[in-house]
Amino acid sequence: MSQTLDVVVVDDDFLVVKVHTRFVESVAGFRVVATAATGQAALDAVHEHDPHLLLLDVHLPDMTGIEVLRRLRAEGLDVGVLMVTAAREVEQVRAARSGGAFGYLVKPFGQVDLATRLEDFRLELQRLEGVAGEAAAQGDIDAIFAGGSGASGPIPVLPKGLSADTGELVLGAVREAGDLSASECAQLVGLSRVTARRYLEHFAATGALEGRQQYGRVGRPERRYRPPSPVSPQAGSSAW
Repeated sequence: MSQTLDVVVVDDDFLVVKVHTRFVESVAGFRVVATAATGQAALDAVHEHDPHLLLLDVHLPDMTGIEVLRRLRAEGLDVGVLMVTAAREVEQVRAARSGGAFGYLVKPFGQVDLATRLEDFRLELQRLEGVAGEAAAQGDIDAIFAGGSGASGPIPVLPKGLSADTGELVLGAVREAGDLSASECAQLVGLSRVTARRYLEHFAATGALEGRQQYGRVGRPERRYRPPSPVSPQAGSSAW
């Protein structure tokens, strides 16, 4: 896909809008064509500019970003929507997914995190454009529904009693922080420490996260979790 992809940035904090605009325009092939500070302004911007993608906050002064997403779909508008928000509540994540959002990126995040989601979105559009004719083969359909292959990766299959939505929040918190204990993760995500630890231990057992014991000068050792390293440290290494 050689065309430039148009983006509308929606957030009621003008400083956040400025930062996100800079992040978007640092990725080749993307440009911000409009910004909006309210849900209604976001809807108006979509009607006026017909963008490819909306970066949409959940918390807006006149309506939620989820409501904006629902109104867009009710009008038959298939603009891509990436939720970009500090909202970590599971019901918000579930509503965004059921409403057809492309992804859900939790603040604060870095330029690389957003660039990865943008490249995933570009790849999804390429998959859709690459399907010839009116009927798609099963392989094409599987590729489209697989979504992007960004750094965040898919959510591993969870055992009974663990929710995929909550698992996504737990993984997202660890990836954003880089290194968390169960207590710290529980506070960020809004879970009990015991529940957060169940998710963290599951992800550590499946390789989605790395777990290790951190020994302090006094007291019991603390178990901490981080995303897996690209290359495992050599034996005896003090890398982590």
